[in-house]
Amino acid sequence: MRAYELMYIVRPDLDEESTKAVIERFQNVIKDNGGEVEKVDEMGKRRLAYEIEGYNDGYYVVVNFKSNPDLVAELERQLRLNDNVIRHLVVREDE
Repeated sequence: MRAYELMYIVRPDLDEESTKAVIERFQNVIKDNGGEVEKVDEMGKRRLAYEIEGYNDGYYVVVNFKSNPDLVAELERQLRLNDNVIRHLVVREDE
């Protein structure tokens, strides 16, 4: 299994419960497909460098996990389909 880092930005207008549900959902996607979540860092609401989809702020989340490449493709597909995520990026960490 390879090490990856996922960073995504959740819409800032969601309430705290909905934000936690989005974070939990993507952790479950990783776990349910055979990956293992090593660390979740909720950075909180931050100012964006530029406006994205009409938002000037976003709730930043960074997840470090290990998985196979097939899981990354599925994870990115679900991130693109989720309307509550305004940006995401998955990078493979050096080993």
